[in-house]
Order: sequence, then structure tokens, then C-alpha cells
Amino acid sequence: MRLKPTRGCALPIPLGVLLAMFSVLPPLHAQGGEPQYFAIRGAKVVPVSGPPIESATIVVSRGIITAVGKDAAIPAEAWVIDGKGLTVYPGLMDAFTDVGIPAPAPSGGEGGGPRRPQEPSRGPQDRPASTPWRSAADEANLSDKRIETWRNGGFTTVICAPKGGFFPGQAAVLDLAGERAGDLVVKSPVAIPLSFQTSGGFGGGFPDSLLGVLAYIHQVWLDTDWSVKAQAIYEKNPRGVARPRYDRTEAALAEALEDHALVLVPANNTVQLRRAIELIERWQVKGAIYGGQMGYEVAPEIAAKKLPVLIDLKWPEAEKDADPEAKPSLRTLQFRDRAPSTPAAFGKAGVKFAFYSGGIAAPKDILKAAKKSIDAGLAPDAALRAFTLSAAEIYGVADRLGSIENGKIANLVVTDGDLFEEKTKIKMVFVDGRRFEGREPEKPKDPPKGDITGKWKLSYTTPEGAEESTADLTMDKDGAISGSLTSHRGTATIISGYLSADKFSFTINLVLDQGASDVTFTGTFDGTLLKGSISVMGMALDFTGVKPGNAGAVLGGAQ
Repeated sequence: MRLKPTRGCALPIPLGVLLAMFSVLPPLHAQGGEPQYFAIRGAKVVPVSGPPIESATIVVSRGIITAVGKDAAIPAEAWVIDGKGLTVYPGLMDAFTDVGIPAPAPSGGEGGGPRRPQEPSRGPQDRPASTPWRSAADEANLSDKRIETWRNGGFTTVICAPKGGFFPGQAAVLDLAGERAGDLVVKSPVAIPLSFQTSGGFGGGFPDSLLGVLAYIHQVWLDTDWSVKAQAIYEKNPRGVARPRYDRTEAALAEALEDHALVLVPANNTVQLRRAIELIERWQVKGAIYGGQMGYEVAPEIAAKKLPVLIDLKWPEAEKDADPEAKPSLRTLQFRDRAPSTPAAFGKAGVKFAFYSGGIAAPKDILKAAKKSIDAGLAPDAALRAFTLSAAEIYGVADRLGSIENGKIANLVVTDGDLFEEKTKIKMVFVDGRRFEGREPEKPKDPPKGDITGKWKLSYTTPEGAEESTADLTMDKDGAISGSLTSHRGTATIISGYLSADKFSFTINLVLDQGASDVTFTGTFDGTLLKGSISVMGMALDFTGVKPGNAGAVLGGAQ
């Protein structure tokens, strides 16, 4: 495994920049001074690898499950937890995400910041938008506050991969707890994700079309294969032979493929899915598909090729605040309606699949999305398997993760009811045998007046000048607010929020050079306008928020 130093930043950052560098606040906290032995006694245990066990005991010793059953012996040194009325599941896995890799600093492209515009390719020696040597295992960092947010939602493990380019980097299996970044890594590399997304626009450089991207990726595979063979011949008899040219991309890909890493190919609609099947076969790689939402149309074809699929749980839906006069096509409406039925179609056809969060910003919404698949015909135990053992099997870590069995890593989720029921609460989570307890988010005191759901443009003035951000808010019927905030410098998840009568509050967390600090937006909502203040480090900034296309409300509110 290659080790690289983690870059940090201790330089002062202007407040205007900081307000856009959004992160999240840890809502689950490890208990200090606890023993390394636990026993959950008298709980319902759902091992996934077998039928549920009523009134069972699970013993955890130094991070490993050492006993499961009705009559499991409890060590004298174990901390005994009364499991009556509780259900224990394997820790959930997010099968494809970048949780664990913090957003890059908003610098001018230095270090991990945004990249400069792609330069035109001038020949086969160029490798545009290709960084397969990047490794999630090397870049994982505990400063990503989503680690604790995901853990709070019952996720103990993620398959994390860098983003950006056609070959963004190598994915790793990460457990979501540790004292240092290296403690997170369970296995690396496990996958080589591909992206077919082009930069687009005139002068964007080659390749700037889908056909060009596919041709480029195909050539990279050919070059990598040639490089491996040429290097083997040279190593066998180097005398009198010119040494093969070293190419960092080819070397990184060859090493990952030698480690049996999956090649993840994007495909979401029927045309893309059929193309992905053909590409994996043509490239002769060990492949899997990610996206897969229109799989209901081609499930038997995917099953025939024995290809696993990672299903994006961000189901297609109409854009918030979309033009009401724009009429979607019948095909689009059918897709929105039938996408959640894809997991059931895969289950019926025999396709192995796992779930990933996609663009979902809050863990509770990940489970809600999975519940839509259950409502569309997927068996609940199959949905649970897609979050646990199936994901572990696809990535080759089922020998240590994905089920509650003797000898496996003690990743557990303890709930007070069925995992997919909306009212069920997560009481505690174990990651590598470490216990974390949940805290209930603040609830609104009065019924909400109106619905704050939608995209809002927030305007405020900092010591650095005028700033704008976009809040994408979703409100539950009880007034709880979730969503994200975005500026040109990045996106972050709302930690907690609510609308009580006409009063709203939502909080994010940002990392200053002094450490993590809360940023809270509070104010009033009159149905068309948000108006209030931003509190950060004892300072207060006035802000207004308006839905795009309703700028008059902002002007009126500012008077």
C-alpha cells in the first residue's frame, strides 16, 4: 500500500470564504473510558447471513464478534447492554461515495483545490483527466464531518472514491471510526471508477464528446495491457533491449487490476446499461455497473452476464421550482415512476446489487429512498442485504464485513424497531467494536406555517463583500428541515434544522484554523421570503433568502 502525507491548512481564511466552506457537525459521540468487551443481551439479532434470532446475545471482544446466539457465554469483563426491545443489524454500507475525503480547499488549483481548465491533448503521451494513482485510502481524513453524520444514520462502512476526471482514482473500503486516518482503511484498492462526463464547451480539450471519451478509455486499457506485457518481457531479459517507457497512469491501473479491483462503469438508462455490458466484455475487465436506475428494462440481460450493479438511490424526480409550463415526456414520467422498482426486478432476475447514496445529502433520506423500493416490491430482507452483505460480496470483503457472524468486524446498528420504518430510532452504533450513542435532534415546538421546501438563494454581506449561497431545503411534515448549502466553493449537508410556526433554524459546521465551529441560520419565513441572521464565532450577519425568479421579494425584504 502506498502511503502519502495528508495535506493540512493552518493559514487564516477570510470569513467570507469560510461561510462557503460548509461541513457537518458530529451528532454521535464515542463513550470515553469504555472496556473493549461488550455483550448485547436479549435483543433480536438480524445477521443477514441467516434467519433472525430472537432474544439473542452478541459478544464483542476487541473489535471482533466472538459469539452470537441465544446461549452465548458472556465474558466476565464484558460491558452488558440490555437488548430487550432492541434489534441489532449489521452496520450499513454506502456502496459508492466520497464520504471520508474532505472537500478540497477553495484555492487556485494548488494542492487538492479545483483544477485548472484542461489543456488540449497533443498526442498519445498525454493523459487528460486521468489520476488513477489517487487513492481513497491515502486521501481519507477524519476532518470530513460527514463521517460522523453517516455513522449517526447507521452507516458504519463506505466504499469511498476520489472524484474528478475519467479515471478519478482508486476506491477503498473505509470503516467510519478511528483515532487516525489509517484506522479507517479496511481494504484498498477495491475498485477503479470510471466517468464518461466531459467538460464540454468549445476549446475544452480532447476528449470533449462521449465517443471521444470511450475511445480514450479503450486506448488506455490497450496501452496498460501492452505495458504490462512489455515490462514482463524486459524483466525476463533486459540485456540489449531498450527499457519500456514508464507511464504513471498505466502503472497505477496495472497495479490495481493485479489486486483484482473492480472497474466501475457508469450507466443509468437502458441504452447506457446495454453499452456498459458490451464495454466490460470488450475491455476484458472485472466490471460492475453503477447508476442502474432503469434496470427494470434490462434486468435479465445483466443477469445473463453475471454483472453486479450499484444502484443510485437518488431517484429521478422533477426539479424543485422547475418551470410549471414545461411538460416532461411520457418516457420521463415512466422513468420517475418505475425507477424504484428496479431493485425488485434485479432480485427477481438474480442480479446481485447494492445501494449507494448518490446525490442524497442526509443518511435518513437514504433509508427513505430504500423504503420506496420496498413499497415497489422489493423484499425488506433483500433491501437490508443490499446495504450489507451484498455490498461486501461485490467488493470482496464479505469475509470480514456485511453480516453478524463469529470472527467478523464488530460493525453493528442497534435500533428500537424495524430499520426501514420512519419512526424507528438508532439507539447506538458499533464501529470496529467502538460504541457510539445517538442524540435526538431538536424538534419544532409548533406546527410549521407553510412549507419551506425548495431552492433558495441566500444573500448576505461579509467583511470581504457581498456573498451568495444556495440552500436546497426539504421539510418533513413535522417541520424538520434537511438538505444542503452550496456555493461555488463547495456543498455541505445541513446538520439539523426545523420550521416552528414561522420561525426557522438550520445549522451547518465549518472548520476554522481554531477547529470546527457551528454556523446557524435563524429567522422568519413568510411563505416567499427568508429573513434573519447568520451566527458564527460570536458574530452575526444579516441575510435574506428568495427562490430564484422571485428577486422582488429580496428587494422588498431589504428595505
